[in-house]
Amino acid sequence: MDLFPVDTPVTPAVAELIRTGVRAVLDAPPEWIAELNSAATSGAGMEGVAGDSPLLEVALRINAGNLSHWAAVNMVEPGARVPVAITEEARAYIRDLARRGFDSRALDSFRTAQNVAWRLWMQICFGLTDDPELLRELLEVTSTSIARFIDDTVRELAELIETARAELAADTHAQRRAAVALVLEGAPITAERAESQLRYRLDGPHTALVLVGDPGTPPEELEATCESIMEASGVTRRLVVISGASELWVWLPTATVDADDAVSAHPGVRVAIGSAGEARDGFRASHFQALTVRRLLGRPRSSRRVARYEQVRLVALLGEDRATADEFVTSTLGELKGADDQVLECVRAWFAAGCRVSETAAVLYTHRNTVLRRLARADALLPVPVRENPVHVAVALELLDWIV
Repeated sequence: MDLFPVDTPVTPAVAELIRTGVRAVLDAPPEWIAELNSAATSGAGMEGVAGDSPLLEVALRINAGNLSHWAAVNMVEPGARVPVAITEEARAYIRDLARRGFDSRALDSFRTAQNVAWRLWMQICFGLTDDPELLRELLEVTSTSIARFIDDTVRELAELIETARAELAADTHAQRRAAVALVLEGAPITAERAESQLRYRLDGPHTALVLVGDPGTPPEELEATCESIMEASGVTRRLVVISGASELWVWLPTATVDADDAVSAHPGVRVAIGSAGEARDGFRASHFQALTVRRLLGRPRSSRRVARYEQVRLVALLGEDRATADEFVTSTLGELKGADDQVLECVRAWFAAGCRVSETAAVLYTHRNTVLRRLARADALLPVPVRENPVHVAVALELLDWIV
C-alpha cells in the first residue's frame, strides 16, 4: 500500500530549485559525507556491521550509491518517484548479512542516514530561496521523494534478506558455522557430532588461516587463493567458513603451511596464519592466533600480504596498550622513528642477521660500507647508540613496523 499521495506536477521554478540543490548535494563537503557515514553506522541493528571493516565499507558504498542515484534521477525528473536501484553488490551484501545471522534490522542504517540527509537537504533548501511559497513546495515535494525512495528501497531489501535467511535455514554452511562456533567457544559438543557437521576431523594437526580480500576483490579470488595454498602445502582437505563480505576462516589438517608463493599470485588477498596445533585445543588456539595476525595485517599502512603468528607474537603481546606502545617507540627511537625506509630496513636486517654487517649486506644486496653508513645514520638519530640499547631498539622497530 502506498502511503503517499498521487504525484502532483512540480512547478518549473521549484524544478529548477531542485536541480540547483542536487548540484550542491553532488558537491557536498567531506564533513557532510562523514556525518552521513557516522549516522549510517549508528543504527540499532548496525553494531555487527560497524565492527566488520569489509562489510562496513560495502554498506557505506551502497548508501553513497543510493544518494547519487536519487540525485541523478532528480536532475532529470525533479520531484519524481525514484525507482529502487538494487545493484549486484547490494544483493551480495544482503546475502552476506543473512549468512552472518542478521535480519532486516540491519537495514536501519538507511533510516538513520535518511534523517541526517534530510536535515542537510533542508539547509540547502533554505539557502536557495526566500519565497515562502516556493520553499514550502520545494520541501513538500522533496520530502515525499526522499521518503518514498527510502521506504521502497528498505522494503525491497527486507524482502531479499528474508528470502536469503529462508534459503540458509537448511544450508550446510550455516550448520558448519554453528558447529565451528561451538568448538571455538569450548562448548561440550561431542567430537562425533562436530566432525559430522563440519565434515572435518578434529584430531591430528591443524593450522588456521584467515584470508581477507582488499576492497573490490571478488569472493572467488579468496577461494582461488585458498586452493593455491592447499596445493603448495600438499593438502587436499580443508574446512572453510565464510566470515564476512570478503573474509574466509580456513583450517588445514597440517602443521606446515606454504603460503608466500601461493599468495603472490593473488595480490588482492592477505593471509594471516596461526601456529600449528593439535586436536581440538589446537584447532581453537591456532584460529585465535590467526585472528590476532589478521588485525595487525589490516592496519592502514601495512603492505604485507602474508604474516604468521610466530612473527608477531611479541608485537601482539606488547601492543595491546596502544598508547604505551606509542610512547615506548617514540622515547626509544627518537628521530629514527621518522627516518627513511632504507635506514629502518637496514637496522631491522642487521638485527635479523645477528648484528653482523657482512650478512646484512648480503641480505640487502648492497655493499657492507653502505650498511655501515646507514647504521651510523641510525646511531646519529637514536637518543642512545644502538649497541648500548639493542633489545629496546629491536623491539621498538618491530612495534613501529606493525602497529604504530
